[in-house]
Amino acid sequence: MGHSKQIRILLLNEMEKLEKTLFRLEQGYELQFRLGPTLQGKAVTVYTNYPFPGETFNREKFRSLDWENPTEREDDSDKYCKLNLQQSGSFQYYFLQGNEKSGGGYIVVDPILRVGADNHVLPLDCVTLQTFLAKCLGPFDEWESRLRVAKESGYNMIHFTPLQTLGLSRSCYSLANQLELNPDFSRPNRKYTWNDVGQLVEKLKKEWNVICITDVVYNHTAANSKWIQEHPECAYNLVNSPHLKPAWVLDRALWRFSCDVAEGKYKEKGIPALIENDHHMNVKNRRVTKSDPNQHLTIIQDPEYRRFGCTVDMNIALTTFIPHDKGPAAIEECCNWFHKRMEELNSEKHRLINYHQEQAVNCLLGNVFYERLAGHGPKLGPVTRKHPLVTRYFTFPFEEIDFSMEESMIHLPNKACFLMAHNGWVMGDDPLRNFAEPGSEVYLRRELICWGDSVKLRYGNKPEDCPYLWAHMKKYTEITATYFQGVRLDNCHSTPLHVAEYMLDAARNLQPNLYVVAELFTGSEDLDNVFVTRLGISSLIREAMSAYNSHEEGRLVYRYGGEPVGSFVQPCLRPLMPAIAHALFMDITHDNECPIVHRSAYDALPSTTIVSMACCASGSTRGYDELVPHQISVVSEERFYTKWNPEALPSNTGEVNFQSGIIAARCAISKLHQELGAKGFIQVYVDQVDEDIVAVTRHSPSIHQSVVAVSRTAFRNPKTSFYSKEVPQMCIPGKIEEVVLEARTIERNTKPYRKDENSINGTPDITVEIREHIQLNESKIVKQAGVATKGPNEYIQEIEFENLSPGSVIIFRVSLDPHAQVAVGILRNHLTQFSPHFKSGSLAVDNADPILKIPFASLASRLTLAELNQILYRCESEEKEDGGGCYDIPNWSALKYAGLQGLMSVLAEIRPKNDLGHPFCNNLRSGDWMIDYVSNRLISRSGTIAEVGKWLQAMFFYLKQIPRYLIPCYFDAILIGAYTTLLDTAWKQMSSFVQNGSTFVKHLSLGSVQLCGVGKFPSLPILSPALMDVPYRLNEITKEKEQCCVSLAAGLPHFSSGIFRCWGRDTFIALRGILLITGRYVEARNIILAFAGTLRHGLIPNLLGEGIYARYNCRDAVWWWLQCIQDYCKMVPNGLDILKCPVSRMYPTDDSAPLPAGTLDQPLFEVIQEAMQKHMQGIQFRERNAGPQIDRNMKDEGFNITAGVDEETGFVYGGNRFNCGTWMDKMGESDRARNRGIPATPRDGSAVEIVGLSKSAVRWLLELSKKNIFPYHEVTVKRHGKAIKVSYDEWNRKIQDNFEKLFHVSEDPSDLNEKHPNLVHKRGIYKDSYGASSPWCDYQLRPNFTIAMVVAPELFTTEKAWKALEIAEKKLLGPLGMKTLDPDDMVYCGIYDNALDNDNYNLAKGFNYHQGPEWLWPIGYFLRAKLYFSRLMGPETTAKTIVLVKNVLSRHYVHLERSPWKGLPELTNENAQYCPFSCETQAWSIATILETLYDL
Repeated sequence: MGHSKQIRILLLNEMEKLEKTLFRLEQGYELQFRLGPTLQGKAVTVYTNYPFPGETFNREKFRSLDWENPTEREDDSDKYCKLNLQQSGSFQYYFLQGNEKSGGGYIVVDPILRVGADNHVLPLDCVTLQTFLAKCLGPFDEWESRLRVAKESGYNMIHFTPLQTLGLSRSCYSLANQLELNPDFSRPNRKYTWNDVGQLVEKLKKEWNVICITDVVYNHTAANSKWIQEHPECAYNLVNSPHLKPAWVLDRALWRFSCDVAEGKYKEKGIPALIENDHHMNVKNRRVTKSDPNQHLTIIQDPEYRRFGCTVDMNIALTTFIPHDKGPAAIEECCNWFHKRMEELNSEKHRLINYHQEQAVNCLLGNVFYERLAGHGPKLGPVTRKHPLVTRYFTFPFEEIDFSMEESMIHLPNKACFLMAHNGWVMGDDPLRNFAEPGSEVYLRRELICWGDSVKLRYGNKPEDCPYLWAHMKKYTEITATYFQGVRLDNCHSTPLHVAEYMLDAARNLQPNLYVVAELFTGSEDLDNVFVTRLGISSLIREAMSAYNSHEEGRLVYRYGGEPVGSFVQPCLRPLMPAIAHALFMDITHDNECPIVHRSAYDALPSTTIVSMACCASGSTRGYDELVPHQISVVSEERFYTKWNPEALPSNTGEVNFQSGIIAARCAISKLHQELGAKGFIQVYVDQVDEDIVAVTRHSPSIHQSVVAVSRTAFRNPKTSFYSKEVPQMCIPGKIEEVVLEARTIERNTKPYRKDENSINGTPDITVEIREHIQLNESKIVKQAGVATKGPNEYIQEIEFENLSPGSVIIFRVSLDPHAQVAVGILRNHLTQFSPHFKSGSLAVDNADPILKIPFASLASRLTLAELNQILYRCESEEKEDGGGCYDIPNWSALKYAGLQGLMSVLAEIRPKNDLGHPFCNNLRSGDWMIDYVSNRLISRSGTIAEVGKWLQAMFFYLKQIPRYLIPCYFDAILIGAYTTLLDTAWKQMSSFVQNGSTFVKHLSLGSVQLCGVGKFPSLPILSPALMDVPYRLNEITKEKEQCCVSLAAGLPHFSSGIFRCWGRDTFIALRGILLITGRYVEARNIILAFAGTLRHGLIPNLLGEGIYARYNCRDAVWWWLQCIQDYCKMVPNGLDILKCPVSRMYPTDDSAPLPAGTLDQPLFEVIQEAMQKHMQGIQFRERNAGPQIDRNMKDEGFNITAGVDEETGFVYGGNRFNCGTWMDKMGESDRARNRGIPATPRDGSAVEIVGLSKSAVRWLLELSKKNIFPYHEVTVKRHGKAIKVSYDEWNRKIQDNFEKLFHVSEDPSDLNEKHPNLVHKRGIYKDSYGASSPWCDYQLRPNFTIAMVVAPELFTTEKAWKALEIAEKKLLGPLGMKTLDPDDMVYCGIYDNALDNDNYNLAKGFNYHQGPEWLWPIGYFLRAKLYFSRLMGPETTAKTIVLVKNVLSRHYVHLERSPWKGLPELTNENAQYCPFSCETQAWSIATILETLYDL
């Protein structure tokens, strides 16, 4: 049943721009693009730059994807286009609506990393990386002995800082030549090349199973790079960036000031060369004023930024300052005004520059404070030329000369091009903005934290803007990608995105599975995502050093990977959800401060363990494991790393082994990290045991084994801080199989640390004591372990610690209790019939319950649709009839259905979010009540339903034996398997339209199962015993055989049981969609014949009341019944046979008492003729038992029922102003508002839909009589004592001739057919009724005319019909339903509130039920009418209409999917607002939407 291919669905919505949303996928996945509700039916094309298989990726080359429509029908709500993802990187998609771009985003496909001689896969979550500063590796021939430390410590990835020639500063990231291997690695007699590096990298990969990655630095080059002097255009210099000239002038002035301070020239003014306190820094006070921006004349910036080079536009000046005459006084006055304005402009500029200088001084002081006074700063000492007051922002490769002469250089291109801006970073800046470009004042305001050894590179927008730079850096990238499997993007957040994209494309061209890591300091996940999605970053570096305590460190573990323990199994085909970037979680990066200084040496081991237990990649930096007690500086460190020597003594400063630092523990922890990643331990639980102890659990959801690491951190030095000896007891659920590792940080007796001159040595007197793979009773950290039970099948091990000192860790491997392990294996074995996912960890046994040996699908195939109604649905009141009820979840709410759908609706909400804290899950974990409810409810019934209950009970037998935290997940898996099988069973019993239909059609068709059922007491009158194929059952009480026909509930929950379940009008409006279109022909026939048996006065009852308590107070039900018989005859194979079926008449005469079934049978055609005859004769009677006992609101006159046919027009008419005989049947109930007993919408006279339905019936009977299928050609009535015959032909013609003449409101004001021209307020519409007692009601715009258009389209002229439909669309069409009244009408109100009782006549007690609220079922008729007439209007109109129809229906699809009732409501308030008084799922709403899809 289940397929194992992973498919993700991305729903496209109009104008949805998802560039800041990260969608991560793996190679081998299929990505499907589907249309969201806003795009359904529209012409949408999806484009992507993901290449065709075998083609190379070109970022600029987009191709359109082909749509696949599985149903091959016009209803293409399931259509999709897809990508089979076989290539890693970042790929863009966008989609057009017509020719306009309507939205788009990116997808990131992870690389597949491979290592070893066999090229096996290294999953990203298994990565354990160690960073090496390349310059500290020494000569190349010694690298292997230094890198071996990483291998022996268990790392499987090495990150080298750049291996290129370094600049003068010797910083690892200031490169003098990007293309050349650092000559420091060569010997005088041996020059090493990139090829040698490549061979070593390959050896490490094949023999050591270690992948190598290195940095790429795109932002800057060393200031002494030879090539930058040859190509100064590659930097931001004062020729290509003249806007930097003012900043350069300030920079030089500060440099000269710094030199003067260094020489003691400012000592007497209070600034000595050695700045030692705040007093020396108080050099300035500050004041800022505002300017008035609203002026016309502005300063035009000199593009060369010369002093006094700015101008103003004299043309504007001349038009602004015009003298009032030619006299000299007037001209002088004008000049004075102009001069004044110039001063204002200058003063504005002056204020702005003042403001920039204020900031520059603030930044300068902050910088001096950090560098010379701050406790955590470098404390540089006296101001000198080597350590100036502030770092220089620009290069100056010339001899120093007089300042004024220096300044003139900036206007000499051959000199100015060598005055280049340094790079750096700006705190809190927008990373998507380049701070060196025009518009940024960072250099002038001294906001740059500057790297004085590097020059910022200027790429421009495309390779043509700086060809040499792009080519040079591309070559650099290609060298890197040739020899390394991955790159770290240095300073990624400051790298121009388009540059990084271009370079990474070049790298992936050579290394398709390029592993890309980066560190981002954007401060925002949205901004992070821009970089991750655009560049296809595989892992983002996350720093454990950012955690200020153990609690925060634990939180980061939870944040960066894995799902909660006991998570739900997600389906293979599911929506693509936004992700957070995959993490490379590092205990320390080479930029971090030393944790021994920052925390304590004792914290190295526990923090490493916590980081390694995260379900993501993990990493560290060389020196951490050896406990080097200082930061290893990327700039100043020149010593070499230690080498690996198993024999070395702790006192040996140049060599290390397992006795050094925490290396032994690191090795064990790294191996464990890799095992957990490879074996699918994807679930994570973090427990903060106390303020220092963190327990991290990794759990495998297939084998249900856990690994629990308990770490006691030491953020404070245990020698100088207090740590309690009392350690809390811990409870670990399950059976502890072994102690994987226990390790303690201890002191040893060797000489203390002394910094070595040649090697980067660690602290020798601290190491770890470790023991691996021991039994619990051998542990030195665990004092004792007791076993407690928490319920019948759950074992808890209580652990008491004795030596869990700060700096210790203990890691347990835990299995389920053996009994539970068997139970879960058996469960998984039985679940494999639903999904191959459960194969791993499954266990086949022979002694299971015999019922489990039957595949569930074969059990389900024996169920009828009526039985499926009981298993899947049934609301509270239906269930109460059987003495039960829906399951009520404490502290939450009752389920909507007693059947499986009630549970599945909740699980569908919880599952995708893994909301294990939901009250539903709490209830499952707390006890077996819900589990027992599900099975017992079905076992208490008979037949196959009970068998299904027993199957569930047998599965639940094993479910109850597993730990409670796993129960929600497996309960869901059992139910989802059963539920999806049962749905398939239902669809297999339906029509080919449903079976081959879209998901929307299939889910709508379930409304037929939901609303059609058999209760404890039959709702339908008994059918004739002579009728074949009638279902029977044994009555449990009388033990006699009784009929059990399916009846159709009008809506849930309000119209679902007892006498309020079945209504004539509702049943027959819904029957075509709910039963005929779904292929349930026998049930449809039985309902038609059962109602036929209750015909009385020529009418079909409104409220059925089993026939005995029927009310005959509606004029339209009989016409809907006749329409259904017509539909049955046309849609069902041999459908005309129904006309001869026996109808057991309950009331052979209008006044007879109800007769038992079979007393008097008549063929259906006779009953039809009686209904027609009675109407032509005229119907007049008073309802039986008239008065408050049957209707507490109706006035006395309302109980008088009349109906008939107008002799002139052939129109059926009826009703009076005190009753409401159509579907708009709201009766006033409020004494306070004085509307009790007054119908809101009497619609007496000839209601438009009844005229249409009667025309349809007459036309059809005429056709049948011509073929002698219907034996009557006319109706015979008595008029004035004489028998008069009216032929169906004549009746049909009368309606045809008069309908449009009397119902259409003409565009012509002088139309003579218009009886009440003064009441016309909209032209081109069709009246809602004709001949109403209140004539203005005829002219109200309502949606009812569309029903007549569908059932009797011949009554309408195409052009007039189309105009009326356009008006209805504009005025009445809502998101889900049709407004029941024109919003321009003075009594319109779109909010229905049946509980409101006030003085408002039009609103009180829901009087406006049909005066505005948006009802769903008429929308089906509106859409069907649009479709019918659009086809007559021509292909262009048809195409537009189909778009409208699909778009409207998509909203119903969304509602259906989201509704816990899995249905469509009776009505909504205006603009589809929820109406609490509406039925949540209504038969006719579902039916007419299904009919629309059928027509489509």
